[in-house]
Amino acid sequence: MKTLIELYDDRPLENVLATEVFCPERTVFLCPKEIVQDKRRQQKIRDYFTHRGIETELVFLETSLLYANKVKKQLQTVAEQYPDCTLDITGGSDAALFAGGLVCAELGIPAFTYSRRKNRFFNIHNAPFVDQLDCTLQYNVEDCFLMAGGAVRSGRVDNSILGRYLSLIDPFFALYLDHRRDWKHIVGYIQRVSQTPKDAPVTLHADGAYTVKGEHGSRISAPEEALRALEEIGMLQNLTIEPGQRVVFDFADLQVRTWLRDIGSVLELYIYKVCLDTGIFQDVRTSVIVDWEGDFKRDNVTNEIDVMATKGIIPVFISCKTCDASTEALNELSVLRDRFGGEISRAVIVTAERCRAITRHRASELGIEVIDLEDLRSGNVGGHLVSFLNRT
Repeated sequence: MKTLIELYDDRPLENVLATEVFCPERTVFLCPKEIVQDKRRQQKIRDYFTHRGIETELVFLETSLLYANKVKKQLQTVAEQYPDCTLDITGGSDAALFAGGLVCAELGIPAFTYSRRKNRFFNIHNAPFVDQLDCTLQYNVEDCFLMAGGAVRSGRVDNSILGRYLSLIDPFFALYLDHRRDWKHIVGYIQRVSQTPKDAPVTLHADGAYTVKGEHGSRISAPEEALRALEEIGMLQNLTIEPGQRVVFDFADLQVRTWLRDIGSVLELYIYKVCLDTGIFQDVRTSVIVDWEGDFKRDNVTNEIDVMATKGIIPVFISCKTCDASTEALNELSVLRDRFGGEISRAVIVTAERCRAITRHRASELGIEVIDLEDLRSGNVGGHLVSFLNRT
């Protein structure tokens, strides 16, 4: 195949997958007017193929994908100019697909499609070279955002160093489950006794009163049992507790300091490791910051994804909540999944509370899988994730 015709789609994967698999000399996009005029979006697609090492000429031609006659006319023009063309009918509107079928039947143009459910290409008309061809591409997290015109910014966690901490994550999470109800106060206490003056260098040493001020005028006493447990698993060192007087300790390192001063880090780390332990993902990241415009300007819209993983070409977006999952959180997760992953992507919300029936219902409406406290306590979160990916 020298020329591939694509019916432009809002779902990013449908625009790039066939070009990556078949590497044609050129890809001709039949696009609505706004895409033909959007040179920046066109360049984003070119940049994506360059990033993936794909050399192909990209041509963007205007047509209305809502009117079959207009699509048919443009397809006929392309077929005359590029008689060696093949049509991918995976994406596009119903009208465009109808027009594509008419032209392929009239002119004998080969046509094929991709099945998301079977992860395989199929011959629709006169394209036996693609029939039953499995898609073996593998994406990493950056790929998923780049194909949609976005980019990944540096997040709160340097993922390149997480391998050093893998043995720590399970005992850290087990400790969290033991002290889940008091976790907010435990972290709040650690935050207050480890504060450093503004503009002063961050130190690993913490030294504070046994009882400190909490929120709204409350008082927080040293969580002795939790602090001793944190020392036992190696996150704190040199712990000294003088009941009613003072507490002194050292953090194991700066990364541990960051995690123990943040309420949600323990759950995010655990889900990150669970994804790794399943062995089914090509890439797993935590604290993924997505830049919607992909050019890293200060005022761009950004979102943080707690954990993201990729399985083949399937991106999985995971939101972690130590509190109950709100409707707002579900909606935000759904928007991110649809914008940067499309129909092939998956979304999971993890809550360290028992999920309410109304929350499960809303999650089901949005196609979001729920993992709640009972699942976390069962120790089979990895199996839950694998089952979810296999049944959808």
